[in-house]
Amino acid sequence: MTLYGASHAPQIGIRIEGVPQGIALSAEDFEADLSRRRAGAKGTTARRESDIPHIVSGICDGVTTGEVLEITFDNSDTRSHDYSQFEHHPRPSHVDLVARRKYGEEFDLRGGGIFSGRLTAVLVAAGVVAKRIIPEVSFSTRIVEIGGERDADRFEAVVAAAQADGDSVGGVVEVVAEGVEAGLGEPYFDSVESVIAHLLFSVPAVKGVEFGSGFEGVRLRGSQRNDAIVDGRGRTATNNEGGINGGIANGNPIVVRAAVKPTPSISRAQMTYDFEQGELSPLIIKGRHDACITLRAGVVVEAVVAIALAELKMQSSR
Repeated sequence: MTLYGASHAPQIGIRIEGVPQGIALSAEDFEADLSRRRAGAKGTTARRESDIPHIVSGICDGVTTGEVLEITFDNSDTRSHDYSQFEHHPRPSHVDLVARRKYGEEFDLRGGGIFSGRLTAVLVAAGVVAKRIIPEVSFSTRIVEIGGERDADRFEAVVAAAQADGDSVGGVVEVVAEGVEAGLGEPYFDSVESVIAHLLFSVPAVKGVEFGSGFEGVRLRGSQRNDAIVDGRGRTATNNEGGINGGIANGNPIVVRAAVKPTPSISRAQMTYDFEQGELSPLIIKGRHDACITLRAGVVVEAVVAIALAELKMQSSR
């Protein structure tokens, strides 16, 4: 996969190599997942993009050709003037400072540039394609935590309280993938965990990944955490391993969670270094930003897991 474009560029897009021939695909097939990512709910950004996919190449008569599949999206609802101050007064926990040190003073910071969550739209599109490669796998995705709260009935109130304070909250997204073939994956560098985690850490704002019982599982004894095998198919009584043993899928559901950090762009004043003034000074960030990125991140995490599983399946057949 090759991503291109930026948050406030005319377009963003993705080129996907290695897509098999003969997969039925149309622009309409992307709408269900793209709508899950779209802003609109309370606590999400006021930026509105149509997110209509344009399939540039790799499709003929409604099916994939095996050539490079290229999909683009137009950017239309941009307000670039909101970002000029960050050239000398970079946002805390954002990419402003390191991006300019790596790429130079002319780097396009508008909307976060190439680092923006805007580019997750093309990841979702790639996830739609990946799901067509692994039709035997079904996905169930949910938010399990927001702002330290695990009661889903309280999520809206937690986000609203942060937004009222000019602040933001993070959360945890869980994806369960059922129907993954036992034996998929390799030990060590191409383990199911390493391939999924590698891609998940490419998603903006993801700062932690765990499988199965994850970090909570280390507080248990082996006798409590071990997954007893209950039948000849390898089904287990519990799933603390998250469907993976030794880097290889064991046939049980794969369970993965991603920690999504609080949005760094917040409207309350933050004391942080101003390179123009040469001292700490209050930064007040204007513009349109999510109070909780997690609300829109579920489908992105799901898409990336699907991409990883599709890649692993294709590797196993080579």
